[in-house]
Amino acid sequence: MKNVVRQLTFVSALLFSHAALAQWLGYPTPGVPKTPDGKPDMNAPAPRTADGKPDLSGMWGWINIGAPCGARCTDTQISREFINLAATLKGGNPPYQPWAEELVKKRKADQGADPNVHCMPRDAPRIWTDDYYKRIFQVPGRLLILTERNMQYRQIFLDGRPMLDDPNPTWNGYSVGKWDGDTLVIQTSGFRDDLWLDANGNPLTDKGKLTEKIRRPNFGTLEIEITVDDPKAYTAPWTVTLKEPLILDSELIDYYCLENEKDFVHMQKQ
Repeated sequence: MKNVVRQLTFVSALLFSHAALAQWLGYPTPGVPKTPDGKPDMNAPAPRTADGKPDLSGMWGWINIGAPCGARCTDTQISREFINLAATLKGGNPPYQPWAEELVKKRKADQGADPNVHCMPRDAPRIWTDDYYKRIFQVPGRLLILTERNMQYRQIFLDGRPMLDDPNPTWNGYSVGKWDGDTLVIQTSGFRDDLWLDANGNPLTDKGKLTEKIRRPNFGTLEIEITVDDPKAYTAPWTVTLKEPLILDSELIDYYCLENEKDFVHMQKQ
């Protein structure tokens, strides 16, 4: 019997090892600075591109409710901003217009209405707060953000093009960016009129504009300051700041929402 157990254990380990290698999990990230004891030095200076700008490239995680998510987290470890983007504001609420406050109450009462539950695309702010990893590629003329969930992407143009005057509304909007010193300032507009900023249902409307200020203060940290300016839904602009850890020795893994999904029927009964 012991021999059978050993054989099964060996086969399981072999299969797991093969699966891990197939997805390059554990493959060393190149160019990581090290401390004197050989560990990754996350406080080392941020890398820079050929033109001297901070290089924002890398795979980034999130700060979950309990602790930094510096290695692969489980789906139950989510950020507070995933639940409520305005969590760090005084009172935990943005400055609602009256109709928007009532809408949020209705959305909270019916979590099954969240587009996320129905596997619809998550919008630009939710990609940052998502409980899935995202990878940034910084290339001449644009910044590309890939996310594991439904294999979505976002692109920010850095080639000096103007904002669109009358864009066709989309989930992520249309983004242009420029550097202000070591900070990348991104302006985004052209959103759909029915978006959720978070699981609480804070709205983002077609009149909304986002300003994101992205910094890489050291090798292992990304800071994203998000200002929501949506006069249709809020009485004043409001700002939050996120910090996200660099994920080493890992890669994006395909996640397709609703593949073999069996939970939504239970959510409807709650």
